[in-house]
Amino acid sequence: MNYSIDFFLDHQTESILLGICIIAFLIQIIYYLRYYLALAKYKDPEVSKDLPPVSVIICARNESKNLENNLHKILSQEYPSDFEVVVVNDASEDDSELVLAKLKREHTNLYYTTIPHDRQFSHGKKLALTLGVKAAKNEHLIFTDADCVPQSNKWLSHMANGLLQKDIALGVGLYKKRKGLSNLLLRYDTFMIAVQYLSFAIKKKPYMGVGRNMAYTKKTFYDTGGFKSHSHILSGDDDLFIQEAATKNNVAIVTNSDSYTLSESPNNFSEWCNQKKRHLTTSKHYKNKSKRLIGIEIFSRQLFWASAIISMFFSTFANAILIVFFLKLLVQFLVLGKISRNMGQKNIIWIGILLDFVLPIITGVLLMGSKRKVKSNRWT
Repeated sequence: MNYSIDFFLDHQTESILLGICIIAFLIQIIYYLRYYLALAKYKDPEVSKDLPPVSVIICARNESKNLENNLHKILSQEYPSDFEVVVVNDASEDDSELVLAKLKREHTNLYYTTIPHDRQFSHGKKLALTLGVKAAKNEHLIFTDADCVPQSNKWLSHMANGLLQKDIALGVGLYKKRKGLSNLLLRYDTFMIAVQYLSFAIKKKPYMGVGRNMAYTKKTFYDTGGFKSHSHILSGDDDLFIQEAATKNNVAIVTNSDSYTLSESPNNFSEWCNQKKRHLTTSKHYKNKSKRLIGIEIFSRQLFWASAIISMFFSTFANAILIVFFLKLLVQFLVLGKISRNMGQKNIIWIGILLDFVLPIITGVLLMGSKRKVKSNRWT
């Protein structure tokens, strides 16, 4: 079977492309069966009835509307032990102070502190988080953002249960479903990022978490030195901290659907690109083993798609490549399909045929753009 019309590859080139395609295919299958399949099969331990007191820490800058709409869903969590919510109002210029004062009268477990606005002194989120950790009265800390809402009133119990297992617990933060292609792209990107960092953590290769939903102990924070080693970097309060603090044996993952947080996606593709570029500025500071683990997967994926598509149309090996192509898709759908159903994202997997190839290209372009200097006073 030969799909070529007026362009033919010579036999040597065909053989090279076939070899590249098969090698890339095998690497991809290793990732799916060794790492992602482990996540597909994973089930959280049963939630303990004896959960520790916890402190939820939220940093907010000009988030009055989100605080008013979302904070009560955290303050009213069903939790069998004491818990407090610590909000650091970070130099806000909106009505955040008034909103927090009102909520404080309604919820005795809310504590908030304010960093005054100072035009001559700028700082990032890491300072606010450090103050939140110091203000928290409990050893077990759970972190989320003002624009996030828990999937259920059991969110706190599931995340705290993760901290009973290990010193660090990595949760899932997803975007809410909205109409539009950009929302689909963003949700698929977030889904795949979660698949990777949770799968690698199961296999004792933790490399990141998301600040929208993660937890660790005060001792871990202080033993790591907080954010001291990367305080000069704007972003990285989540992934760079995990790079410093995580070991093979001190990280648990929390995957129960009741443990997720949901947030509004960026309003448009351009806004997401700017957000993505800020986050990508931290990747060059990852440990080399983390870079290799992520880089090999992305590179092999692109090699597979490129070599398979070219060979199917312009090679005499088209039949063999077509079989390999469908085998890869079959494994992808079976493994990611199971994970997506577990995460309540079952419809998103179908777009993976397109985005599995396109998304790394977009990310690569943004990564090159992110190397431009980011303004030091940007809060993220």
